[in-house]
Amino acid sequence: MELFETVEKRYSYRGAFLDKKIPKEDLRQIVQAGIDAPTGCNAQSVSFVIVDDPATIQAIAKETGGKQVCTTAQAMIVCICDKKPAYGNLSFFIEDCAAATQNIFLAITALGYATVWIDGAIRGTIAAKIAEILSVPKDKEVRILLPLGVPEKPGKPNTKKPFDQRAWFNCYGG
Repeated sequence: MELFETVEKRYSYRGAFLDKKIPKEDLRQIVQAGIDAPTGCNAQSVSFVIVDDPATIQAIAKETGGKQVCTTAQAMIVCICDKKPAYGNLSFFIEDCAAATQNIFLAITALGYATVWIDGAIRGTIAAKIAEILSVPKDKEVRILLPLGVPEKPGKPNTKKPFDQRAWFNCYGG
């Protein structure tokens, strides 16, 4: 799939996934897209756990309240942040994680899979429980959960406002 077509076709999928295993090579390629994302001061503050073990997927899904998108996921990608400062006392882990997640989202779309970006719904206690399941060190933070698979029912992107309502040349509002 060509880049701009992939960007246009990307959508958040919250439904059930088909029972089709995702090849490890696809999972490696998807996560490599996240690794290749830019990071503040090249700190590379985001790491990933690729979960494809069914029992571990179900343990994580249970912590999310049994969301269908998680219970039927064929794999999960968990983005883990190192909050250490990268430049003086500034840390860019949030930006780094967002850039990596967007790259991963696009790679998932390009390979014909679907996912949803789960962040706010897992912050705090749920993220800590997921970290425990995955043996994440205490000085790191589980930030994003991406359940993925082949969608049971293909979705479509939400309608976006037109360019001239969100972007202008040389000054806000054109």
